[in-house]
Amino acid sequence: MGVELIPKDVRARFRFDERGHATAILRSDFGQEFNEILGALRAFTLRRSDILMPGGGRSPIPIAIDGSLGKVGWSPKSFDIKITIDGHPVPIPTHKIDNFKNRVGVEVEWNKKTEFYDRDLNNFRLLNVLNVGVIITRVSELQGLFDDLGKGASYGASTTHWDKLFSKVEGDGLPA
Repeated sequence: MGVELIPKDVRARFRFDERGHATAILRSDFGQEFNEILGALRAFTLRRSDILMPGGGRSPIPIAIDGSLGKVGWSPKSFDIKITIDGHPVPIPTHKIDNFKNRVGVEVEWNKKTEFYDRDLNNFRLLNVLNVGVIITRVSELQGLFDDLGKGASYGASTTHWDKLFSKVEGDGLPA
């Protein structure tokens, strides 16, 4: 079982992909978190005004999704990681996870540099406190809409979108 465990109304609005039976794990072992993520997706609407808003700072798009999750107890989480070299602890910096609850992490990457995917995927691999990691990003096919609205240059090929994420996941040796 895989992404077909996601209700049809949500699958009709969003594209999904998974690795390692993540959807089944999320739904069966973290049912509340699964439903809260679905609720945040159902509540989300991509608005023209959000696309046309000038850059700089966080976009209203991740703010909306993070806000929906925050209302049900999700919060940013940083982790203190160290390795020991010859008996001396060496801190390993990690970026915080945007949304964390009960061993589930959700990152919302909307129109950032693609290096953010590297950071998120690396955190998901390194952090032995996650059972499931979710990345929410825009589909690449939205580029035509952005072009039509005169914002195509702001949402270019070097920013976070589905094709960039998928190629990084496929190229980074994660299980299929």
